[in-house]
Amino acid sequence: MVISELHWSVQSSFPILASLQFFPLFIALLFFTMADGKKLFLLSMFAGIIELGLAIYLYLQYDAHNSAFQFAEQFTFIMPLQYHAAVDGISVLFILLTALLSLMILFYSYLIPLANRKQFLALSFVIEAALMSQFVSLDMMWFVFASAVHLFITGYIIWNWATSHETDVALSRYITFMSMGLFLLFAGVLMLGWNHSDVTGNWSFDLTQLNQSPISIYIQSLIFFLLFYGMAIRIPLFPLHGWLPLVAEHGQVAIAPVFLLGVKTGIYGLIRFVLPLLPEAVLRWHEFVVAFAVIGIFYAALLALMQVNLRRLLAFAVVSHTSILIIGLFSLNHEAFMGGIMLAVNFGLAITALLFITGFIYWRTRTMLLDKLGGLFDLLPLFGITFFVAGLSIIGMPGTPGFDSVHLVLEASIHRFGAIFTVAAAVGNVIAAGFLLWAFQRAFLASSQAPSIIKTKINVASFEEKILALVIVFLLLGIGFYSEPWLDLIEHSLLSLDNIYSQLEQ
Repeated sequence: MVISELHWSVQSSFPILASLQFFPLFIALLFFTMADGKKLFLLSMFAGIIELGLAIYLYLQYDAHNSAFQFAEQFTFIMPLQYHAAVDGISVLFILLTALLSLMILFYSYLIPLANRKQFLALSFVIEAALMSQFVSLDMMWFVFASAVHLFITGYIIWNWATSHETDVALSRYITFMSMGLFLLFAGVLMLGWNHSDVTGNWSFDLTQLNQSPISIYIQSLIFFLLFYGMAIRIPLFPLHGWLPLVAEHGQVAIAPVFLLGVKTGIYGLIRFVLPLLPEAVLRWHEFVVAFAVIGIFYAALLALMQVNLRRLLAFAVVSHTSILIIGLFSLNHEAFMGGIMLAVNFGLAITALLFITGFIYWRTRTMLLDKLGGLFDLLPLFGITFFVAGLSIIGMPGTPGFDSVHLVLEASIHRFGAIFTVAAAVGNVIAAGFLLWAFQRAFLASSQAPSIIKTKINVASFEEKILALVIVFLLLGIGFYSEPWLDLIEHSLLSLDNIYSQLEQ
């Protein structure tokens, strides 16, 4: 059946979810008709603010006490290919984060040297559209398609705006890993649709319909590993993280990593699709997943302590802290889900701050070697403070968004796995605190072994750079001291997931 028009919920006077996805695409097309210059900057900032405004409007209109999907939109092409979008509180939270970080990226891109800026801005809006599509889609094949657009355009940014002569190695590793991840994801989704066809006689990749089709435990396990590994590569999780250190060292300094790491689409995919659709397989294999996550915490933390390059150190920090997040999610209770989601959002803001500051430092010094970066705090104190606050947020210090998140994760972990796993996760977090504070000390406080860099090449922070740094610090501290609205936003959306796992364990 073919439907010739888009149908959307009366909850909004216009198709807001379609607007969030297609408005950035319209701006990207518009950019190709314009010349580079001040008008391009003004239009990009104006468009980014409008997209953030749409996300805020969605948040204000969303009924956080209703656990059902809201703002539903549907358009059927030829079954089983269809557009089906809707959101719950989890989606709204990730949409707000995406719009905010995308606006920051646009602003940041004007503060650094950037060739072919018009093309970069157009591609940034395409990536934003793809991210929005992933967070609103209930159709898993649509999610896979949007993921492919997001990952491969980000790969092009890594290659075309790289800061190293060894980009080909990083790009080759990135394409190999991401292609395999997308293939595994596609295969898992295809098997879900095939199973639905066997049960009902109709193909579908829609979450609401797949939920109604029983899946045998043996097929569940196979589909679980296909989807889990497909998501885990992009998160990234140990031992599927091999692309990240190379991309961090030889790719684009900050912008591409923020698109990959600031918005955790892999974590969202686990929450939205894997956990609700494959609960028996999750319960069967969750201890296996958590065991690897615990190993990943220590493995990545110890490797981080061995790094001499700040960009590689941050890459291993990502792997270490993502493992803590996975321990939270796979503890499989209410506190676990809330803590994992909030930790993903906190991580997105904090790693964005660290990457932006790293980028500002690189464009001044043209080096990321820690032994050459000492003494930066005297010349760039606000950058140092922002780096320090972001590092404290990642390790969950009080007053930052990470504090409530880590507390919920550890509480859920001790309830599910007992003291051993929980103490191991806590010790790993302490090690993480050590290497992040060590990186701060070496880059900003210690004496540089290359004083010529400090004396001749360092410019003080511009007014615009100070504004960006202050906004990030304000967001981290503001959310840290006032986290209740964001916890309330997602609490009711997790009720159905809580019910699934509480019933299975009875």
